[in-house]
Parts: sequence; C-alpha cells; structure tokens
Amino acid sequence: MRRLCFSLASFFLAVTANAQYPGFAVLKNQDEFKQAFNAATKNTETIKSDFIQEKNISMLSDKISSRGKFWFKKENKVRMEYMQPFTYLMILNGGKIYVKDGQKENKVNTNSNKVFRQVNRILVDCVGGTILFNPDFQTRIWASTKSYLIELEPVAKNLKALYQKINIYIDKKDYTASSIDMFELSGDNSSIRFINKELNANIPDALFTIP
Repeated sequence: MRRLCFSLASFFLAVTANAQYPGFAVLKNQDEFKQAFNAATKNTETIKSDFIQEKNISMLSDKISSRGKFWFKKENKVRMEYMQPFTYLMILNGGKIYVKDGQKENKVNTNSNKVFRQVNRILVDCVGGTILFNPDFQTRIWASTKSYLIELEPVAKNLKALYQKINIYIDKKDYTASSIDMFELSGDNSSIRFINKELNANIPDALFTIP
C-alpha cells in the first residue's frame, strides 16, 4: 500500500511539474548538475551580452519592452545599460549600487539596506553561478533537452513580501543564465533574456567605476 501511495505521489508530482513547465521534468541527479554547474562557473571570469527585458504589468494589456547591454565580471561587478526605448544605467560594484536615470543619479550602499543587498545578490548570483548557495531561497531544479530551470522560492520574510518566485534558465552548453523570470506578488512579472553572449572577454574595470 505504501509503495502504491508513493508511486501515485510521484506520478502526480511529475504531471504537475510538466504542466507547470512544459518540456521540463524534475531533475533526478541534482548533485551531478551542481558539480558541473560549479565547475563551469569557476572558469567563467566575465560575461558580455545584449539583453531584452519584458515587463508585464497586471493593470496594462501591453508589455513594456526594452533593450540594452550587459557586462559581468568577478567578483560582484555588474553593469546594465538600457538603450531602447529609454536610457538607464545601473552599476553594481561590491556593496554599492549606482543608478543614472536621465539626469538623475542615485547611489546606494547595500550594507545599509537589506533589501537592496538581497536584490543585488540575486542578480550577481544568477549570472555568477552562485545562486544555489543563496540562503534567502529554496531551490528546485528541472531539466529539458537544452536547458536547466532553477526555481527560487523566497524564504526570507522581506523577499516573500515582494516575489512569488524567480526562475533562472541555464543553458546546457555553457551553464550560464539565458534568461531570468521574476514573478511579483502584485501580479506583475518581468523577464530578462541574454543574447549574443561572450564568455571571458576582456572587460575593463573602468566600466564598473561608480562616479
């Protein structure tokens, strides 16, 4: 009887997972994935790419789409430069965040703001390959023929008040993030897709300088 119950539970779990993420199945050997993921990310010093961001706001019928360029460099350096349809710059460098929106500039020290520190870590962990070690989330892993899917469910109280979950799609070819989907409790959601990626390109530190 126990075996039957276990088999039925496993079956319904698999059906639910496949319905939730078509083409993906729960990854059985997660230790093997984690070892390969860690090995690949250790050898990735920089990432340079274009990105497309789409924002779905529950009160609006149309998506808000924007494009730009993205740079990542170990340790903890990120630059996102939005170029269309507006200009917007964000630099993460260590424990500091710099934002330039038109003529407005803002600097934040993440050490004095827990939420900013957590959001900063999410982005750095996603592209830097350390997301599996973030204690603010419970992780589940799925796999398809071309990608892995890491689902992050917030366990930190302040993040649970903002996000329902965050999904990171990992390319099986190089174990880097191909897209990040963020689902807010408000019903809004946003997606960032990384395209034209270059790994270990020469990226000057000056790009991450906070003025």
